[in-house]
Amino acid sequence: MGNIQKSKVIDFGHLQGDIRGGVISFLVAVPLCLGIALASGAPLFSGIIAGIIGAIVIGIFSRSALSISGPEAGLIVVVLGAIESLGSFPAVLLAICLAGVFQIGFGYAKAGIISNFFPSSVIKGMLAGIGIILIIKQIPHLVGYDADAAEEIVLLPNKGIDIIDQFRLAFGQFNVAAIFIAILSLSLLVLWEQPWVKKHRLLKNIPAALVVVVLGVFINELLKVAYPQWALGGNHLVQLPVADSPAAFMQLLTMPDFTQITNPQVYAAALSIALVASLEALLSIEAIDDLDPLKRRTPTNQELKAQGIGNILSGLLGGLPVTSIIVRSSVSINAGARTKVAALLHGTLLLVCVVAIPGVLNMIPWASLASILLITGYKLAPVSTFRQLYRLGKVRFLPFVTTVAAILLTDLLTGIAIGMAVGLFFILRENYRKGHQTDTIKTENGRPLIRIRLGEHVSFLNKAGIVSLLRDAPDNSTIEIDGTQSTYIDRDVLDAIRNFRSTAQSRNIQLIFRRPTASELAVTAQRLNSVRYRNRMQEV
Repeated sequence: MGNIQKSKVIDFGHLQGDIRGGVISFLVAVPLCLGIALASGAPLFSGIIAGIIGAIVIGIFSRSALSISGPEAGLIVVVLGAIESLGSFPAVLLAICLAGVFQIGFGYAKAGIISNFFPSSVIKGMLAGIGIILIIKQIPHLVGYDADAAEEIVLLPNKGIDIIDQFRLAFGQFNVAAIFIAILSLSLLVLWEQPWVKKHRLLKNIPAALVVVVLGVFINELLKVAYPQWALGGNHLVQLPVADSPAAFMQLLTMPDFTQITNPQVYAAALSIALVASLEALLSIEAIDDLDPLKRRTPTNQELKAQGIGNILSGLLGGLPVTSIIVRSSVSINAGARTKVAALLHGTLLLVCVVAIPGVLNMIPWASLASILLITGYKLAPVSTFRQLYRLGKVRFLPFVTTVAAILLTDLLTGIAIGMAVGLFFILRENYRKGHQTDTIKTENGRPLIRIRLGEHVSFLNKAGIVSLLRDAPDNSTIEIDGTQSTYIDRDVLDAIRNFRSTAQSRNIQLIFRRPTASELAVTAQRLNSVRYRNRMQEV
C-alpha cells in the first residue's frame, strides 16, 4: 500500500493540472499569509516564510499528494496567546521550533490514528462550515471593503466587530471599481465551468483564476491612467513587504531567542502549538483525501513527522507555525492539481516572487482574489451535500449540520468538538440498539419464550439494555440468550448474565445460554488471533 501511494504522489502525467493548481493556490496564498501574520501580532514577513516552508519543506517530506501547508487562521489565537505570555515574538519562534519536535514525537508515537475516529459526516461538516465562512467573508472584499484582510476562520469573533457590523461598514463605503472587477471575475469563473469551455482545445488549459487575476490587474492599471480617482490602491491591493537589497531582505527575518530555552512557559506554548497544529493537520489531511479525485490515503503518522520538520525550520527562520490547509489545498485541487508537484511549485513561486518581483504581486486587487475564494467556498459547501446527507437520515445529517452551525458560531476546533459530541451520541445510540435483538414467542404450553440474539460486538455499552431486558422479563418464562454470532462479549455483560442466574431461579425463569460449538469457537478464536474469547465464553 505504501509503495502504491508513493508512486502516485508525483506523476508528471498530471503536469498541466499541477501547474494550474500551484499557480492559483500561490496567488491566493500571498494575501492570506500576510493577513494571518497581521492578525497574529507577528511581523508580516513571518507569514510569507511560513508559506514557503510549509509548501516546499513539508511538500518534500509529506506523503500527501494534494495537501498544501502554511500558516493557518486556526492558529492565530494560539500565537497571540503565546506572544502575550512570553512577551516577545523571538521567544514564540523558539516555542514553534519545540512544537515541531513534539510533532515528530507524536508521529513516532503513532498518534496519527486519531484521525480515524472522526466520522465522515463531521469531516464534511467541517468542509461545509469553512466553505460558508469563506463565502461570507469575501462579500466585503467584493464591494471594496478590505480593512479585514486576515480572513480568520470565525464568523462571530469574541473581540472586535462581528460580521453584521462588517457588512454595514462594507456597504456603507463600497468601491465602484472593486464591484466592477468582482462582477467580471465571478462571471468569468462561472463561464469557465461551462461544458463548452472545458472542451475547448485552448481555453481548457488556461486556469480561470489566472485569467481573473490578470484581468483585475489590467482593469485597475487602466483606471489609473484613464480615471485615477476610481483606481484601487492601498489595502484594496495585495501588500507584500518589498526589500530593495539583500541586507534589507535579511532584516525581514527574525531569529528565535534561544536564551529562553529554560523558560517553562516556552514549553507550555510549544505544547499548545503542537497539539492544535497536529489536530488541524490530521483533520485537514482527512478532508483533503476525501476531496482527492484519485482517492489516495495519506499515512497520518508520516504527516505528523513532516509537519514537525516544517515547524522546526519555520521557527528557525522566523516564520509562523504551519499546518495543512484545506482552503489552499482545495483551490489547488479545483484548479486541476493531482500530485505534490502543485505544492512544490506553489512554494517555489512564493519564494521567487517575494525575492524577485514583490512589486508585481502588489498590483493584484483583493476583489479578484475574493472572487476566487468565493467560488472555492461554494465548492466546499455545495447544496448537493446538504441534500445528500439529509436523505441519509438524521444519524448522518444532524452531526453534519451541527458541525457546520457550531463552526459558524464559534471557531474551527470548537465546532469540530461539538460536532464530534453529537456524532458520538448517535454512535452510542446505534451501538446500544444493535448490541442485541429480542423476540418474544408464545410456546404451546403458554410459557413465554424471550430470545435475545447478541450482536457481533457486545461492549459494556450494551450492558444496560441487556440488564433491563432480564429485569423486566415476566416470571415463569424462558430466556434464551444466543451468543453464537458474537466475536466479542465484554466481561461486564457476562458478569451481568451470570449474576442473573440466582434471580432467575427465584422467579421460576429458565435461563438458556447458547454457546458456539467447538468448531465455531476455534474459527472465532483464530479470527481474533486470541484464545481470550474462548475462555470468556466458557465461563458462562
